Amino acid sequence: MTRPSKMIMMGTAALAFSASTLAAETMVIATFSDPTPMNAVRGTDAFAAATGWDIEWRVFNSGTEVIAALASGDVKVAELGSSPLAIAASQGVDLQMFMLSYAIGQAESLIAHDGSGITTLADLKGKRVAVPVGSTAHYSLMGAMAHAGLTEADVTIVSMPPDQIAASWSMGVLDAAFIWPPVQTQLLESGTRIVGADQTADWGYPTFNAWVVDTDFAAAHPAEMAAFARVMDGANQAYLADPAAWTVGSAPVTTIADLTGAPADQIPQILQGYTFVPLADQTGPAWLGNAANVMQSTAAFLKSAGRIDTVADDYAPFVNADIAAAATQ
Repeated sequence: MTRPSKMIMMGTAALAFSASTLAAETMVIATFSDPTPMNAVRGTDAFAAATGWDIEWRVFNSGTEVIAALASGDVKVAELGSSPLAIAASQGVDLQMFMLSYAIGQAESLIAHDGSGITTLADLKGKRVAVPVGSTAHYSLMGAMAHAGLTEADVTIVSMPPDQIAASWSMGVLDAAFIWPPVQTQLLESGTRIVGADQTADWGYPTFNAWVVDTDFAAAHPAEMAAFARVMDGANQAYLADPAAWTVGSAPVTTIADLTGAPADQIPQILQGYTFVPLADQTGPAWLGNAANVMQSTAAFLKSAGRIDTVADDYAPFVNADIAAAATQ
């Protein structure tokens, strides 16, 4: 065997090793513990089969944590609330929203502790209200306070992740909390809903959860991203086709409960608090076509409230409608 032949074989072997290494590389995808239809499919190999990725689903407690993971490059695809999304874009994190996870209705609500004396938003003055700061729930809380003519100086806002809110609530140290399921459901056992994110949206503070992707990764993997979006849409469509079939004991509800920790007997009702939008409808002017405007208005409000320092001139670069278009062809 001549030396050139050896070099060719060594080069081929190196390429093969490199390809196998890349193929085996784990794709970390960030999500939350929301009991949504996506989790019924996350419990199968549908996403891996469609994309060819070896997927590690990593559950985060807050949008702030997800932003850090995206900025570091540890995560390329993630679920992110609309308020953290506006924060990330304003900070220049190189990401793009490519589809809606769900629109937030009463799935996020302000719950007043029984005995707190809170029956209206005005009653929040002088009270201790817990919320994961930087989240969509925080944005909704700020919008509700603004609507009621309250400022942050009027309310003691306590920043806590959901599990700490649940623990503090049981000890009676909180007057109210703006939070999502399953903690919201737990709080309602000894509390009353004052307002939901559906109402704050009507007041001009819309919130949603979106799926985002690193910009360079999206450009390099258009087929895989379209496949991912297609499976995600299929999960939501399965629920929309027959919500009544998602009962306690049904296979999808059992899977969701196993993955998220949400009580199975509460999941059917929790699901009713979300608005799931078919991907084909998301490609129109109401959603992806308006996402940049929503980011801009959200960022402007957060800046006026002192939560961020700058607002970008244009948020259009942070929206990618091509993935959804390819997924629905």
